Amino acid sequence: MCARNSLYTNPKPCKHLADYKLRHGFNGYDSLQNCLKITPNGRARVDKHNTKIPRCNFCNGSQGRLYICLICSAISCSSHILLHTQSEKGHEVAVDMERSELYCCLCRDQVYDPDFDKVVVSKQVKDLPGGSKSNGFEGGCDGSSKRKRLDSGIGLDLKKSKLLITMRDRRAKSCYPLGLRGLNNLGSTCFMNSVLQALLHAPPLRNYFLSDRHNSFQCRKKSGEKVCLLCDIDALYSAMFSGDRTPYSPAQFLYSWWQHSSNLASYEEQDAHEFFISVLDVIHEKESKMLNSRKDDGYCQCIAHRAFSGLLRSDVTCISCGFTSTTYDPCVDISLNLDTSILSPSDVANKPIKPDEKTGVSTLSGCLNLFTGAEKLGSDQKLHCQNCQELRDSSKQLSIRRLPLVLCLHIKRVEHSLVRKMSRKINQYLQFPFSLDMTPYLSSSITRNRFGNRIFAFEYENSDSCAEYEIFSVIAHSGMLESGHYVTYLRLKNQWYKCDDAWVSEVDEGIVRASQCYMLFYVQKPLFYKANEDTRCVRISPRRDPFSSTAGCSSNAK
Repeated sequence: MCARNSLYTNPKPCKHLADYKLRHGFNGYDSLQNCLKITPNGRARVDKHNTKIPRCNFCNGSQGRLYICLICSAISCSSHILLHTQSEKGHEVAVDMERSELYCCLCRDQVYDPDFDKVVVSKQVKDLPGGSKSNGFEGGCDGSSKRKRLDSGIGLDLKKSKLLITMRDRRAKSCYPLGLRGLNNLGSTCFMNSVLQALLHAPPLRNYFLSDRHNSFQCRKKSGEKVCLLCDIDALYSAMFSGDRTPYSPAQFLYSWWQHSSNLASYEEQDAHEFFISVLDVIHEKESKMLNSRKDDGYCQCIAHRAFSGLLRSDVTCISCGFTSTTYDPCVDISLNLDTSILSPSDVANKPIKPDEKTGVSTLSGCLNLFTGAEKLGSDQKLHCQNCQELRDSSKQLSIRRLPLVLCLHIKRVEHSLVRKMSRKINQYLQFPFSLDMTPYLSSSITRNRFGNRIFAFEYENSDSCAEYEIFSVIAHSGMLESGHYVTYLRLKNQWYKCDDAWVSEVDEGIVRASQCYMLFYVQKPLFYKANEDTRCVRISPRRDPFSSTAGCSSNAK
């Protein structure tokens, strides 16, 4: 992958890790291997034999991330790991006990070392039933899901990597739909992997790239650019739908995204929703330059907007005279507030929910009703009424004028307190349907509910657009605000699959419904059924329009 771009370079190695290896060599690695325990799903974690529950030496806490020092084997939590380093000179390198990943206490970040990776992988292969002889399985997943950064020259034997599969399901992964492939975590990039899995299986985008609508050779020849996110997305589709089942490392894509979004270029965990918006912005910017055209109605024809763009209507009504001012705003997603009035104290907290903990329940329909409900603006938000010609109290109501092909619903799970100057996660459960009818939230429906059938010639009937959707992807967030984790659930042929970085497994729909959903992806019903007709997902003819209208659903609805 690195050879594709001469500008691509691996991140500089950690100086503190290099100093540690000079002083101690592989002694710490070899000692740690004896403490590694392989879980039933093939993951490696550190298990000290002298204690059942590992606890921080400073606060005696056992929750959250725990790290074990490679020098003295002292255990510290994320809040006290720096304190341990400051009190013990030269103890800069530790290991995340849950994930078996190297961590530099001074850099405050994960660090990558191929020698350490080989030690962990060797332990994983050794502990598989049958040891190194168990090479009779097809496909598989790389167990080093959160270890591998941008170094593609790790030199691991692919045959050994293929042994790292989920042992509870021995069926060959060839029975999984084409395109279902794990993505290696390149260092706190679960936010990226989760969104990419959803985008890769969005029918309009999948059809567009698999029908060769973006030709990488012609793009580079025409633009002369060596770094192109669209070309890397095209390469990502080719790799994911190649039939190879081993986990794929989207390193080149990550590098290109960093070039376009330098403010987010770091190994720190990012917000999945912000990443989603950032990727669509880059696609729009790139394709707008190439197409340099808009339809007569003014709507952008880039692939991002053709798939995700909708139109919101905002009605601001003067309470004194009833005059209404209407504006329209394009959107690629809809952010919904949870109904916090039904929250229990344990819901709004920076801690995970316990299985037996009773919490408030919101519904997606309730969130959409809250979004489209009339809201009286505060006294400090008085607007100038064109009819009264002075500042007046007013109310505001949102509705959807034009629906997108792919509907992305973002659930706001972060609450900000201006008084306490802090943010915390809302762990509230949300009930969401697999089939969604958006008719009640259209501008036509809401206006009729307000004024009745006296309006007989409404400006927008939405008659040529499909308002019925089927869910195809859910991005869920678990854990706390500072140290959470993203996974993606994909619905293919009415079977749900969990994509947890490099690991892909079948799950029941009950698991999906019980997840803390953060982003919901729906596609118009005719497109959903059409996308599931062919389980092979073969490449589409370049002559065929991936946005061709299907019965009851038109992509040109306005």
